[in-house]
Amino acid sequence: MEFLDFSSYDWDTWTAFFKEKWIIIAIALVVLFLIIKIVKTVVKWLLVIVIVAGLVIYSGYSLDDVKELGSKVTSSVKQEALQAMVTSAKDAKYEAKADGSFVVSTSLLELSGKLGSNEVALSFQGVELGKFEVDSTIKTFIEQAKQNG
Repeated sequence: MEFLDFSSYDWDTWTAFFKEKWIIIAIALVVLFLIIKIVKTVVKWLLVIVIVAGLVIYSGYSLDDVKELGSKVTSSVKQEALQAMVTSAKDAKYEAKADGSFVVSTSLLELSGKLGSNEVALSFQGVELGKFEVDSTIKTFIEQAKQNG
């Protein structure tokens, strides 16, 4: 049931879908509530499943389209974060923690990791972007932050 895994979907895509189809969704919800109130058997849940499936099919988006759009947006934000890293390196502040971890922060982004580790966590404008493998751009950013004090 891999198609029911919504964890990797982009909220912008869902927001656009809800804005475009809000009337149909509202009607479907009213019908669902009526069915749940009136029908008291297994038929109720079959009708609920049919209506929800109809909404998904009516949306015009396949689940693969939604995943693809989400990955494009995520990729774009990651590129933007790396560009911000390059341009704001001179303002970066390095903070070493007692447990061997460190945090490099600027006004736009925050990079955290452990000394000796090959991956860091990156947050851009307060949004967690995930884990990145340490490459030359990230190494240079960390070194510049250390020099800044």
